[in-house]
Amino acid sequence: MDNELRILSVSQISHYIKGMMDRDELLSGVLIRGEISNYKLYPSGHHYFTLKDADSALRCVMFRGDATRLRFRPENGMQVIAAGRISVFPRDGQYQLYCVSLTPEGAGQLQIAFEQLKNKLQAQGLFDPANKKPLPTYPGRIALVTSPAGAAVRDMLRILKARWPMSRVLVVPVRVQGEQAAEEIAAAIDYVNYYNLGDLIITGRGGGSVEDLWAFNEEPVARAIFNSEIPVISAVGHEPDVTISDFVADLRAATPSNAAELAVPDRAEIDKRLSHLSQRLWRATVQPISNARQRLDRLRRSRVLTDPAAGIREKRLLLDYQGGKLLHGMEQVLAAQQRRMGRLAAALDALSPLKVLGRGYAIARDEKGRVLTGVEQIEPGDKLDLRLADGSLVCRVEERKCL
Repeated sequence: MDNELRILSVSQISHYIKGMMDRDELLSGVLIRGEISNYKLYPSGHHYFTLKDADSALRCVMFRGDATRLRFRPENGMQVIAAGRISVFPRDGQYQLYCVSLTPEGAGQLQIAFEQLKNKLQAQGLFDPANKKPLPTYPGRIALVTSPAGAAVRDMLRILKARWPMSRVLVVPVRVQGEQAAEEIAAAIDYVNYYNLGDLIITGRGGGSVEDLWAFNEEPVARAIFNSEIPVISAVGHEPDVTISDFVADLRAATPSNAAELAVPDRAEIDKRLSHLSQRLWRATVQPISNARQRLDRLRRSRVLTDPAAGIREKRLLLDYQGGKLLHGMEQVLAAQQRRMGRLAAALDALSPLKVLGRGYAIARDEKGRVLTGVEQIEPGDKLDLRLADGSLVCRVEERKCL
């Protein structure tokens, strides 16, 4: 019964369709544009999501081995171009895209990965200025975590030696690009901290493409820098290049050469400053002592020390001179007072009652000594005392006459 229909099991038809799709050249290598939805990352490391457009949806899976090459984390709503093959998953009989790579549309996947990690670490506080450690002013030991073969390390060694040869520099060799570079850099930073090999760490490399610098955009490097107890300078690429390491580091340098300049002071500037301070110290200490010594010499040669009695003699002469002036002044004052006294004595003598008595007048007093100025003050029979110019008379009143 050749014409009879062959009866197949569900598994048989599913595998048959799977084989047909696997042999189809178009479906074995296809690029599909769509929007990610229902994105899920399982603990196994496999990624499951759906690609959709306005009219249709396609189930997709990306196994862990392919997902490890992703530079960004897929998110719902992201427009991507997925590369892979279309096949059937026999267990549920649905066709799906087995994705081997994802490329964001518009911005590149590296830029998206950069922004995603930047936002994540910023939200966790790894960029917070409060967490930045101050750099030592005079580092005695500097660890360079970089490639030992690049031009960057030679430039840093040359500048460090010229500016501050007192620092000991340790080069910790690592790969700075390619697979495992980020893990090596992070491990080297941890190594320097664990064995306390430096007072300062400089990590970085010379310029290059975004891909060349990508190791310094990896999360392990960022966390190693953040967890470092030793201050870290990030020196990656050229002036316009910015990496995640620059945001996390305690200080960002524009170039490796600039990092070396920022890491240590300039010996020439220090020498100049020390010379200036030495001059200030001389002016503050030695010069006052020199000035005091000169003043002491002048005092030692002064007359007051070479001839101490000279001052006494001069003071004696001055005393004699002042004494003479004082005596002369006193004599003049005394003479003036004597002349004034003579004038006053003459005036007083002219007004003296004795002068009046000398001209024939007398002063009458009663028995109580009161001066009589009228006849009413005495009665006949009373005694009177008459004061004359050369003596006095005791009289008795015989009669009182009024004018």
